[in-house]
Amino acid sequence: MAQGSSKVFLHIGREETQVTIDGELQCLTLGSELTSVGYFRHQPPTPEEMETAIMVVEDEVVRLRHNIMPRASLYSEDNEIRAIARLSGIAEDEAMHLSLDAVERTFDRLALVINGRPASFEGIPDGNDFAATLLILREFMHHLQFDEIVVKGAKFELPTKSGG
Repeated sequence: MAQGSSKVFLHIGREETQVTIDGELQCLTLGSELTSVGYFRHQPPTPEEMETAIMVVEDEVVRLRHNIMPRASLYSEDNEIRAIARLSGIAEDEAMHLSLDAVERTFDRLALVINGRPASFEGIPDGNDFAATLLILREFMHHLQFDEIVVKGAKFELPTKSGG
């Protein structure tokens, strides 16, 4: 297989994260709920709780580093990742290209909330499952060297005109 033609699909579930690398499924013991319940005792999490979760997520993610070819393409159909893309300023579309830089900027906004700023000031959800999903996505992209994730499949309904 030529470099760059490798495809990776990411699904961050509640109890596990499924990663399909060129058709082969790998499961990570990371999930939005599993991570938030396991490591976050406060809402929002404290800086110390987030640091602990970062280390755990990082250790689990890097297990895949030898399975992914350089310049592989990363995809997802998760509504939660789609929501992160919208929060990062990406316009709703059939295929939304969410860069690692945009994910980092959104994570920086979460860090402001963790350090005391109200979530409403940053326009992000205040739930710990959201924080865990964003953390997993960030660590996955950063440590496995993905510059972007393409969120595929329109998950919204266009309004229809009633009457004729």
